[in-house]
Amino acid sequence: MSADLRAPLEGQRAIVTGGASGIGAAIVERLLAGGARVAVLDRDITRAHADAVAVQADVSDDASVRAGVAAAVDALGGLTTLVSNAGIGAAGTVADNPDDEWHRVFDVNVVGTVRLMRAALPHLREAGQASVVLTCSVAADVGLPQRALYSATKGAVEALTRAMAADHLPEGIRVNCVNPGTADTPWVARLLQAADDPAAERAALEARQPHKRLVAAAEVAAAVAYLVDPAASSTTGTSLSVDGGMTALRLRT
Repeated sequence: MSADLRAPLEGQRAIVTGGASGIGAAIVERLLAGGARVAVLDRDITRAHADAVAVQADVSDDASVRAGVAAAVDALGGLTTLVSNAGIGAAGTVADNPDDEWHRVFDVNVVGTVRLMRAALPHLREAGQASVVLTCSVAADVGLPQRALYSATKGAVEALTRAMAADHLPEGIRVNCVNPGTADTPWVARLLQAADDPAAERAALEARQPHKRLVAAAEVAAAVAYLVDPAASSTTGTSLSVDGGMTALRLRT
């Protein structure tokens, strides 16, 4: 086996926001395993991977993002890969959340990505060939009950992916997103714990996915690793579904 196949991401220097837990932590672990050097940007870095550079940053604060990216790039010696994974959830219909909550969730999930990209762009341009991946959601493409606010933010993230891909392709920067189905994450675990019957609620979430289970964080991380791999250099402006067929399949039961 060639060295390239053993370490397909060797030489890559990556920032992962929200990389200390859940899907973000799985992404960090996968990129490290592929040979990349990785910096975690998170509000709470106490659980960040021991082999990653840990930088405390809050994507809802522009100064914090700029300082965090600068510190990460300095520690990594450059930047070739950006994974905008930090985000928050929201439940309810369009009428169930006040304006303040709509602004808060959009500020983290959408504007937080914008802040990160603005801070990282000079370094990505300097790399010459760079890759950006946004963590989106199946909620961008499929109508889910009780997810109006969350779905609106993820629809914006998917549209932003394509717009940035068009803007920055001439600069050698690819931009894609991954769209997980309902994933086995701490946020989903908290939702289940709050349900009247957690076991029944989990069973219902599993049943609505064609492969009849929640998506594993490691499966999302594998998709991110593919998208940032230089071998995927013709892939940009793409939304890669990791949802067990939820978006595309209509199976008979």
